[in-house]
Amino acid sequence: MASIVNIGRRVELVPIDTHFKDITLALYRQQLHARTVYRVHTYSRLDGVPDRIQAVMKSMCILGGMQEISDGLLCFPCGARHEAACRRVFLEACKYPSDAPVEPRPLQILDKKSQLTISVESVGNGIYNVSSNGEGRSATRRVAAIAGGLKKLGEMNTDAENSDDSINFSCGHSHDALVGLLLVRAPNVRVILRQEEASASRGVLSAPSQQT
Repeated sequence: MASIVNIGRRVELVPIDTHFKDITLALYRQQLHARTVYRVHTYSRLDGVPDRIQAVMKSMCILGGMQEISDGLLCFPCGARHEAACRRVFLEACKYPSDAPVEPRPLQILDKKSQLTISVESVGNGIYNVSSNGEGRSATRRVAAIAGGLKKLGEMNTDAENSDDSINFSCGHSHDALVGLLLVRAPNVRVILRQEEASASRGVLSAPSQQT
């Protein structure tokens, strides 16, 4: 009789992995003592699946600053949940072929809407300041909008003293790689969230008997 293993709660899904035989990949959340941990899982038993899972996990470590611990689990170094951010790390990691080079994103982007260079600086204790190379009201508004985008994507908090351009992680730890990844999406946060909601409504995890 087959045993049932509790792999946690599913928090994200890639219905079709176009980089590996169209299998379904999912991200599960578990609690391990005081730490929140995540597992990349599929019910597919095709040859090469373990290597694909390992490649996605490796990409998540690079793109999101996560770390692999025992038994194929991932977590952030701080041990906090950061679930919304982790879901985006997982989705981004699944976009890479297993043999593709992966590098962390810089803490700077060119904002196409304003043509400003937006920079994010870590000042310690999980606090990040957002700035631009421009001046004036339009630059100030754009910086505030992108800081707000980071706040939504990463479930971050607004710094009480500089609410328009300073945000922080409640864990009190720095997550530079994670912020770099989220920064790419922050200028268009509303579009990104709508797309993810639509994708989630279509995603269905196939049962083991339905996966080849």
